[in-house]
Amino acid sequence: MNTRIWALLLGLLMASPGLAPAAKPGYIHVTERIEINASPARVWALVKDWNGLHHWHPAFSNTEIFFGTNNKAGSFRKLTLADGGAQFDEELLGFSDKQMLYSYRIVGDSPLPVSDYVSSVRVMRGKSKSTASLVWKGKFMRRIADDPPPGEDDASARKAIAEAYRAGLKNAKKLAETRK
Repeated sequence: MNTRIWALLLGLLMASPGLAPAAKPGYIHVTERIEINASPARVWALVKDWNGLHHWHPAFSNTEIFFGTNNKAGSFRKLTLADGGAQFDEELLGFSDKQMLYSYRIVGDSPLPVSDYVSSVRVMRGKSKSTASLVWKGKFMRRIADDPPPGEDDASARKAIAEAYRAGLKNAKKLAETRK
């Protein structure tokens, strides 16, 4: 067969519903940030306790280190959600007091509609000398690769994580700005 026929057959195959290979999902990236009227040191003091997420994020009722040492890479924590008590585990990948930064990943199953989840929390100087910028970034894939049901597609996964980040950032702002 000549090249034209092969190209025509390939085009027909790709245009035929159900015959073309399903598109695999790619990584979804979410970055949320908030400006806080408090010093970076004050904000970092609030969020740096990797075992204390439940102290500043309203979606969590408990955080418990079950392996390793708090704020040391390689430690594992169990998170408990406030609404219903679902639990899941995370591993601390890196922690820097100097850079006011830590990164972590979800280990195993979670109630979130995501997989391959890696995230970081960072505090930086804000727009003025007396403010801080709190940044939460994540990279993940939707949990169900092929034909996800409604609520578990890319847009829904992105929305769920962005809303979770915003809830935590908003509460951290409130706490940092009211604590003196």
